[in-house]
Amino acid sequence: MSDYDRNVAARGFGAARAIAIDAGLRAYMIRVYNYMAAGVALTGVVAWLVFNAAAVTDTAGRLTGLTPFGQTLYGGPVTIILFLGTLGLVFFMSFRIGNLQPSTALMLFMVYAGLLGVMLSSVFLTYTHGSIARTFFISAASFGALSLYGYTTQRDLSPVGSFLVMGLFGIILAMLVNIFLKSPGLEFAISVIGVLVFAGLTAWDTQRIKEMYSANDDGTVAGRKAVMGALALYLDFINLFLFLLRFMGDRR
Repeated sequence: MSDYDRNVAARGFGAARAIAIDAGLRAYMIRVYNYMAAGVALTGVVAWLVFNAAAVTDTAGRLTGLTPFGQTLYGGPVTIILFLGTLGLVFFMSFRIGNLQPSTALMLFMVYAGLLGVMLSSVFLTYTHGSIARTFFISAASFGALSLYGYTTQRDLSPVGSFLVMGLFGIILAMLVNIFLKSPGLEFAISVIGVLVFAGLTAWDTQRIKEMYSANDDGTVAGRKAVMGALALYLDFINLFLFLLRFMGDRR
């Protein structure tokens, strides 16, 4: 009888621990998604405000020119400086995350999201507002479905992730080559492959972020993981949106 009681207690303890881990995982993933959503929102708001400060439009909303601020931002070395600055910030966070406090890492992530918003304000110069909004909602729905798949699937996506990372480097190389070739066919191929790669990366990164969770992490480690997970999903979403916009957006 005493053995029976101990077995019941053990099963009860195991069930309670599983419930606690499941609740902790949900809280961790919600934290990741909240940080990611805040970054996307900040990027969108900054992009819209910068566009309004940089562009001159008529009463019908048609683009007629650029303000002095816009000419400086889009016509000089500022764009290159912003690109190098945002790239350097991502590398800094990636390599120094183990030494950063979660609050500092989150602040750097938000700084990065704001700077990227300045860079992405140029999409409002190229595409109509309606097509940008339409593509954004399609991207959000696709991202949500893909991330849900990555979270719930029992399939190990690691082999697919390695292939997608190689595809990402291939896309970057093809984009650099096409700067000189200016081939419409290669541009279209890059857009299609880019959508597929970042769709796959969304699912893989979600599974990877989920597997990073440990119930034994203290608040500092869990906070660092949440920020880096949010950064990974943020980059997946932004790139998925931009590649979809390449062939779904209506140019001005």
